[in-house]
Amino acid sequence: MKILNYTISPGQTTVLNLEIAKLHTASSLEIPVIVSRGKLEGPTVLLTAGLHGDELNGVDIVRQIVHKKINIPKRGTIICIPVINIFGFINKSREFPDGRDMNRVFPGSKDGSLAGRFAYHLLKSIIPLVDYAIDFHAGGQSRFNAPQIRVAPNDKELEELAMIFQPPFLLYSNQIAGSFRNACAKRQVKMLLFEGGKSLDINKEVSDMAVEGVKRFLAHFNMLQDNFGIKEQAKPTIIIEKAQWIRSKRSGLLHDQVEIGSFVEKGGTLAEISDPYGMENIKIKAPFSGYVINVNHSPIVYQGDAIFNMSKTL
Repeated sequence: MKILNYTISPGQTTVLNLEIAKLHTASSLEIPVIVSRGKLEGPTVLLTAGLHGDELNGVDIVRQIVHKKINIPKRGTIICIPVINIFGFINKSREFPDGRDMNRVFPGSKDGSLAGRFAYHLLKSIIPLVDYAIDFHAGGQSRFNAPQIRVAPNDKELEELAMIFQPPFLLYSNQIAGSFRNACAKRQVKMLLFEGGKSLDINKEVSDMAVEGVKRFLAHFNMLQDNFGIKEQAKPTIIIEKAQWIRSKRSGLLHDQVEIGSFVEKGGTLAEISDPYGMENIKIKAPFSGYVINVNHSPIVYQGDAIFNMSKTL
């Protein structure tokens, strides 16, 4: 296998550096790309995180996979990129320094914006080698996502792979123009999108759950080394075809009253919103029955803010 102008031999693990731009201080900024080939031929799996620089839970998941040597395959090749948006990671920011969301600029351009150039080189240098991918994300702006896999509807292979991963929730989610997932789909790369946790936070339960899911995914292709055990999820995956945001009716202090991932009956209390002077408490009730798959952890909300995302029966 030849990647980034380096030849990787069977049984070899190496760290390559993808350098596209420098900091404004003229210091080099490199993106480590960890490539590990098994001694036997097999598929190539890409594990990525940090497309949004402040989504640290995904970074921790891929970090664990490398640290525990789960990325050294029995067969095939595993490519790990723990941090794609290295600029955002340094600044603890979702976007690139040019203000762009990299997950909306694919396929990018070699002469375009900074984010667009990164997108272009990622697709040009890495994706042509890849058969399957898992991209790890977290909720933004204090919104905590229940661990979930998102796949495009009507793709049976992706649905089967998601069920092999065994997330607590499987969501059908249409492709978004300019996204990494959409760009991979157009290039016949089967990608699972993992969501779990929130930005600027590392949740151990979410990370451990995702690592176990990756082990099950790799074992399906006979890529997982025999010394790694596999744990089955205690509960079956819940499939969600449609979800809806519940928005705040008032501005004020938000007091959540439901756990992430729990089922709430129609009319059940989700939260209370109070003013800071003790004059009123407004209850936010579920307008329909469903699972709570995202909770806003911000202590202060404004009228119209999205505070819960719930599954909704079609």
